[in-house]
Amino acid sequence: MNSPKQGGLMDRGQPLPMQMQENAESSRLICEKSLMQPHPLLSPEEWQEILTASFERRAPNLKGYASSFSLLCSAEKQFVIGQLGQSVDGRIATVTGDSNYVSSPEALVHLHRLRALCDAVVVGVGTAVTDNPKLTVRHVSGRNPARIVIDPYARMPRDSVLLQDTSARRIVITRMDAPVRYPDGVECVQLRPDAKGRLSCAEIRHVLREFRCILVEGGAWTLSRFLELGMLDRLHLMIAPLIIGSGPRGLQLPAIDYLSQAIRPQVNWYPLGVDMLADLDLRS
Repeated sequence: MNSPKQGGLMDRGQPLPMQMQENAESSRLICEKSLMQPHPLLSPEEWQEILTASFERRAPNLKGYASSFSLLCSAEKQFVIGQLGQSVDGRIATVTGDSNYVSSPEALVHLHRLRALCDAVVVGVGTAVTDNPKLTVRHVSGRNPARIVIDPYARMPRDSVLLQDTSARRIVITRMDAPVRYPDGVECVQLRPDAKGRLSCAEIRHVLREFRCILVEGGAWTLSRFLELGMLDRLHLMIAPLIIGSGPRGLQLPAIDYLSQAIRPQVNWYPLGVDMLADLDLRS
């Protein structure tokens, strides 16, 4: 409200609301409060139908946004889905690393639905160290997936939330020559690096073959590697109505010379709050 208007109202004895500047902490609290509210895109009955369909390995008898979970529910063999939230100009954070929150509350609830439907969730060590996440299911009903960290050089701190939390399996994938020093109960899988010193995404999928549905949640580099090497069956790309203009990008793939070399997946679009969900079929 501008000062002349404020003055005029005060002269008439009109009480004025307190004006408060928006700040990062208040924005975070508003977002967290909204996450506690019922999610408008799916009724409790629809979400229960999706959970039941996943348990029975069949597609849920639902249409629209709910159908974006169909293949996760009905997959008979290993199915790997990636998820990434970004601005309309393809950024995932500012130059200072601020990313809370690029995506809307509805998009965050969607992420927790993916966790609840997957048997395992995978992140790279950069995300595990920077965000220190639990990777559990909190904003919807459903079971926790196994948590898997790709940590080639065993950099993850022993006191990290994920390694200390025992509510679901904890698995760390490292290089054969990495000094392993994780807490008791943390499973460790050691792999030989490829010629470039990297861990093979194909071999990672192979050692995780006990898990039917796997969510690759981040970070952007890990997700891009899985996409580049054809190791994703599906990608849920959440696009927020923001133009950040600078900062780290989401998907980063090797340069191509011709548009004929571009990945052209089939896509279904769903509005999710103020965001748009692009459901990309990478098997086509």
